[in-house]
Amino acid sequence: MDRARARDLGIVVGKLPPGEKNGITDVAGVRAGHTTLVEGDNVRTGVTVVLPHEGSPWDEPLFAGAHRLNGNGELTGLEWIRESGMLCSPVGLTNTHSVGVVRDALISAEIDLREDEREFWSLPVVGETWDGLLNDINGMHVKPEHVRAALDAASDRPMEEGNVGGGTGMICHGFKGGIGTASRVVAEAGGAVVGVLVQANHGRRERLRVNGVPVGEAIPVSEVPDPHGRVPPAAGSIIVLVATDAPLLPVQCERLAQRAGLGIARVGGVGENSSGDLFLAFSSGNRGLPSADYGSEAPLTIPLEMLANNYITPLFDAVVEATEEAILNALCAAETMSGANGSTVYELPLERLTELVASA
Repeated sequence: MDRARARDLGIVVGKLPPGEKNGITDVAGVRAGHTTLVEGDNVRTGVTVVLPHEGSPWDEPLFAGAHRLNGNGELTGLEWIRESGMLCSPVGLTNTHSVGVVRDALISAEIDLREDEREFWSLPVVGETWDGLLNDINGMHVKPEHVRAALDAASDRPMEEGNVGGGTGMICHGFKGGIGTASRVVAEAGGAVVGVLVQANHGRRERLRVNGVPVGEAIPVSEVPDPHGRVPPAAGSIIVLVATDAPLLPVQCERLAQRAGLGIARVGGVGENSSGDLFLAFSSGNRGLPSADYGSEAPLTIPLEMLANNYITPLFDAVVEATEEAILNALCAAETMSGANGSTVYELPLERLTELVASA
């Protein structure tokens, strides 16, 4: 069976309707791009970038909040987000040992765009998961030009999923994982859109659930080998990005980010000791926030809108559903991959998946 998204297989997660593209780019202004590196026998890695709106987040930040389920991972720039409540950069996703080069390349790309002489500082947001089974991670194959290419490729088109970008070499619940995305439209919150993107490299085979069906238990390693013979079980991570156009304040963004953990749990993730499960949520509902640059002009006060907390629970539902479906989309899109040191990670067999879900 050809690779497909979960919904195309008849697997519908939750009650809320998806957006037109069923992805993070359903949130107006959000763009995403990938650079995928598959070279020779050992290079299986890449970069994914997410641009939070159509302008420059360095000049016009957005309110944001973050949450940690388990902290054996990295998402740079979070201390400033926690302090200021603002996302001031694009977001990059890559492998664990390439965080630095992606961070530096995002800074360099912005410097090249600036024509003024103002001093410039930045704390870019870059997340990682470990692709060292399939990829020669110590070879440092991600270069600045790959980050530039991902930035240049960023668009609001439906996203590629699975073995692409930062997700190229990732493993999820003992099957091939990677990038996945999904969205929800929330009528009860004024038609707000919530989009989620995951880089899924986490979980154990036996815990995998699809709409509550114990799929992982039903597909034993005798049927589909599990790569965790060479990597300790639960040695993985997931990065979740949540975007919305609902007018949220930073503390509300933090509350949305926290709910991503519930979507992970519905698929069977538990935030194991060796997992880095880091979440970031941002809102484009209050545009026009002033730059944090030194010397930038700003009014004394700024008018804001805030979604009343009376209406925020449906957004929580949307985050949970979209996170769950994004992980499933990553699993359903990803294809069997061989890589470094003769390792192979097998795709989730879609025919077996649909049989199991249909018979439940």
